[in-house]
Amino acid sequence: MATRLLWRARAKLAVVATAFGGGAVAAAIASSDDPQRALKVCTTVPTRLIRDSITAATIAFDYEYSLFGLPEGSPERSRAKHEVHVRCARRLQELCFRNGGLYIKLGQHIGQLEYLVPQEYVQIMRESMLNRCPVSSYEQVCEVFKKELGRTPDEVFDEFEPIPIASASLAQVHTARTRDGQKVAVKVQHTHMTDTAAADHATVQLIVNTLHWIFPSFDYRWLIEEMQESLPKELDFLVEAKNSEKCVDNFRKLSPHIAHYVYAPMVYWNLTTSKLLTMEFIDGAQVNDVKTIQRLGIRPNEVARLVSEAFADMMFKHGFVHCDPHAANLLVRPMPSGERSFLGKRKPQLVLLDHGLYKELDFHTRANYAALWKGLIFSDANAIKENSVKLGAGEDLYALFAGILTMRPWNRVIDTSVDHLVVKGDEGDRSELQMYASQYFPQITELLRRLPRVILLMLKTNDCLRAVNNSLLQGSSLETFMIIGKVASEAVAEAKISQRRSFLCWINVWLEGILLEARLFGMQIALWLLQVRKALTW
Repeated sequence: MATRLLWRARAKLAVVATAFGGGAVAAAIASSDDPQRALKVCTTVPTRLIRDSITAATIAFDYEYSLFGLPEGSPERSRAKHEVHVRCARRLQELCFRNGGLYIKLGQHIGQLEYLVPQEYVQIMRESMLNRCPVSSYEQVCEVFKKELGRTPDEVFDEFEPIPIASASLAQVHTARTRDGQKVAVKVQHTHMTDTAAADHATVQLIVNTLHWIFPSFDYRWLIEEMQESLPKELDFLVEAKNSEKCVDNFRKLSPHIAHYVYAPMVYWNLTTSKLLTMEFIDGAQVNDVKTIQRLGIRPNEVARLVSEAFADMMFKHGFVHCDPHAANLLVRPMPSGERSFLGKRKPQLVLLDHGLYKELDFHTRANYAALWKGLIFSDANAIKENSVKLGAGEDLYALFAGILTMRPWNRVIDTSVDHLVVKGDEGDRSELQMYASQYFPQITELLRRLPRVILLMLKTNDCLRAVNNSLLQGSSLETFMIIGKVASEAVAEAKISQRRSFLCWINVWLEGILLEARLFGMQIALWLLQVRKALTW
């Protein structure tokens, strides 16, 4: 029965895809001002639809068939589940590579969802999606240059390296040297992106809607709306260039205490268009490359502290957040000033790359999000519930929302022990979290449907930052949460003062600040004692 149902679902997907694709081809060619380009796009759509449909149905069938009849919790089911996870992750990986473009970005995001999706998917996507992106030929790069600047790279620059130093889902980066001798990084959009963006959106939209029709518990239609809004911005490098300058300006104005520790490459506006971005070349280590960071004389835990403080400030104080902070977009280098710590180690500077995906949090969302994190850090169940509800989680799913943010079950979230949110990253933690993710999948889907899209992007940002911390510290740390708690508390205090503007309010906030500092000092002592105990045990 299950087999027939899944094969029927597979057939439905393929038939719907073919019918939709054929109609789209005829309609688009008939109405387009550029029939040749329309033909190219419309011949892409049916191919991708059929490919996506077959992959989705095959994955669904494999799970149903492979696990059918195996008792829950049995060794046989666990072994079969691991095998089907690996097979289906490979199928999804192959689909992403064959389709390219937006699909690579989706694969990268899956690779950041540690503990929320099966570990097999995380490992397979993470080991491939950041390092095996499509590469445009030098001839295609020249084609972009001619369209954008009217000249070839060799005519624009004194030197231009035809082989890219990096390639991502939407573009690739070349090194070059300007006429006045400055080394620069030139980001060139893949030529196929303009043509396939509409096709990618159409195919993903149909597959997600159809999967929801066949499997009602699978409801990721919110993803379509997010793609529709964010993708055009990511494809416009002028938007990215403006974002990078605004980000640096925000640190200068709103976070002057760490402004010189956070940097974005300078933009060469005379050599930048919507599909070309020329920036200052920055030499540094990727944030997850711990060995290189140590060789540079920088302590990884200092990098983790800087990353935590920089993104906490962006989320809770600036309200303008870099939402794609995976390892390839964060570089670390020694401070150009040569500044060193008390112990003689070189101080790190965080260099932010790829500013295409930013989200702005309005005042109330930012204040509620900060208050929620303050509640999470200090185990305040009432504050967690109140602010989760304000952000859209509802009276019934606020505990699940807290669990997704912290990767801790509710009993640990409200535990008053000083290290209640610390994730060790060991096999026990991973198994527990994956069990919860599997058990509450329908509720997680419903929560993602309810939350505002800007909060969904904050969840993605948290996933990326968690992966960065895991690389630097082999898990999360109490110190990281202390930083988040301090910044969130300061943001809550600033929000109260700006809303009420009274002397009494200022006094209350000042007293709360003193209590906060005392509380953080207590946590610092507890952290120090834990470190001493660990050192003595070792």
